[in-house]
Amino acid sequence: MAIVKDNILLQLVRGSIGRQLTIYERNGQIIMAKKRRPSSKKPTQKQLEARHKMRIAADLARDMMNDPEIKAYYASLAGPGQNAYNMAVKDAYRSPEVQNIRLEDAEVIVTAKDEFRVAAVTVQVTDADGVVREKGPAILGRNGVDWYYKAAMLPAGGKITIAVADLPGKVTVKELLLM
Repeated sequence: MAIVKDNILLQLVRGSIGRQLTIYERNGQIIMAKKRRPSSKKPTQKQLEARHKMRIAADLARDMMNDPEIKAYYASLAGPGQNAYNMAVKDAYRSPEVQNIRLEDAEVIVTAKDEFRVAAVTVQVTDADGVVREKGPAILGRNGVDWYYKAAMLPAGGKITIAVADLPGKVTVKELLLM
């Protein structure tokens, strides 16, 4: 790969020259590189999974770009050489994370994190027989990381199910058994 500087001939040239070279522009610089060819090797299972995950992320990002507010949010986070779509793909590729679940009296405190923003946290309380006693949204705390849910009761032997969603709609579910 070579970065071309002050060459009048290549200032207006973009694309491939035969099967040898590709000339393109990235971040205001003209780059000349050996032309890439498709691999002749069969992709591994991990590569196929990564491609599938990227295809899903690209589809989610394309859908999010239809909402002007979300597009503006991602555009505000984009750095040099990036755009709103790049940021949306990055966000859609990774799922949100539940870092911690704490119980203080009848209040459930969920520490949730996403690279960009956690959109919603839902808490469901189930008793020992598997009957859903209550379900509702948690409220974001002042620190921007902790989400609070005031439960009416936390039945012994039951469980709490936490669902954390990010802007693209990817959901991570985590359970906590009650003693």
